[in-house]
Amino acid sequence: MRLFRLLKILAVGIRFGLEEFILGHERVRLLRVLVRALLFWRRIEAPRAVRLRQALEALGPIFVKFGQVLSTRRDLLPADIADELAKLQDQVPPFPAEQVTATLRRVYDKPLEQVFAEFSREPVASASVAQVHIARLTDGTEVAVKVLRPDIARVIANDVALLETGASLVELLWAEGKRLKPHEVVGEFARHLEDELDLMREASNASQLRRNFEGSPLLLVPEVHWEYCSREVMVMQRMSGTPISHVARLRAQGVDLKKLSRAGVEIFFTQVFRDGYFHADMHPGNILVSPEGQYIALDFGIMGTLSETDKHYLAQNFLAFFRRDYRRVALAHIESGWAPRETRVDDFEAAIRAVCEPIFDKPLKDISFGKLLLRLFQTSRRFNMEVQPQLVLLQKTLLNIEGLGRDLDPDLDLWATARPFLERWMSEQVGWRGLVRRLGEEAPYWGTMLPQLPRLLERALARIAEPKPDPDLAELLRGQRRQTRLLAAIAVLLALIAALLVGLG
Repeated sequence: MRLFRLLKILAVGIRFGLEEFILGHERVRLLRVLVRALLFWRRIEAPRAVRLRQALEALGPIFVKFGQVLSTRRDLLPADIADELAKLQDQVPPFPAEQVTATLRRVYDKPLEQVFAEFSREPVASASVAQVHIARLTDGTEVAVKVLRPDIARVIANDVALLETGASLVELLWAEGKRLKPHEVVGEFARHLEDELDLMREASNASQLRRNFEGSPLLLVPEVHWEYCSREVMVMQRMSGTPISHVARLRAQGVDLKKLSRAGVEIFFTQVFRDGYFHADMHPGNILVSPEGQYIALDFGIMGTLSETDKHYLAQNFLAFFRRDYRRVALAHIESGWAPRETRVDDFEAAIRAVCEPIFDKPLKDISFGKLLLRLFQTSRRFNMEVQPQLVLLQKTLLNIEGLGRDLDPDLDLWATARPFLERWMSEQVGWRGLVRRLGEEAPYWGTMLPQLPRLLERALARIAEPKPDPDLAELLRGQRRQTRLLAAIAVLLALIAALLVGLG
């Protein structure tokens, strides 16, 4: 099976002239000449990036998804290839309804009619890993049922193994191979697929995002019906709306597109900076718009997370960027560890200014985030910056936001929309609101420690009072006094914090 798949990959590669990517190294120059001589009959006119995209589409859904992941790594790819791979669409023929019902019967261990009052055999969406059917529960609730493709884990394992082999060849035979880190990219892709193969994980992602936006006027997230979920099946509330890419229909329905575009920016920054948890696959196929003009999120297989440190430095970077304080941007990169400690701040500042300054005071229609990110990545390589894995999905999501913004409101001023939100967030983090919030978070810990304080203080003082066989008695007494003063100060501080927490409560 794997041999047959390998032969098919080789045939597709030859058909689209992909040996250009493998036989580019001087050490195989003679082999390159021989291959071209043998394939004299082949006519290749399309650019290399177009041929690579077409080859991935010909190889099937797993390779299409690999190309999608690859397109996000603009730090590693030439611009023409990254731009072309971003056009890949995960459009896959559905698998037969008989296989769907067989999976459901096995998972629920009962006939389908006892689980669902109605079940549509025709899927409403089909992708590389799963497809979605509409159904009705026995209590009348309309739901969407997501079912994994049969035997998809084995197919993925075989294709990932072949991709690993291809990565070794690229690294060995292509001049740019090592810099592109092909094994790292394949490993990242395999991790994404592993997450998507467990629909319980996706269900938990949806549940978390729904909880984060409970009661929000901006974003709707379907409710998960946990009693019907398993690793192979996910059942959630059916959501009805208009695909966000159907701009003419939205306009005809009376949806305010300018308001909708601003809401998209606010949703993104809320997820990133308030929650540190964001939907990382926000392409138009995964977003609907309700009749009331609210966003509806779908497909929660890929989510991004950020630590408090990441959020803090990102906010510093964004605010400094909006204020054109490029020195602060450079310092934030160095302080966060994203850039080496020995980086010369003035050189880094000048490089960032050269990238960012030209885009200010322009509407979104005149700004290409793709080109901006590409230049920033080129700048990063100059200063030996390490790629931050936790930010790769964030970069991908920014590109999705760019595309949505262009469709809805080409004149959207992204900077003016985002700046007040970020300034408010920073104020809540470092101002008095931030202090109150952190004290509230620490309250359970202090509530446990405060009752123990007298006993702990008594023990510490008793240890201090014990005679010590120290020849320098004066120094010992000075040390005891210092310890006593320190403990007394700690006791006073804890008492003040306790009083403050009681007052806040």
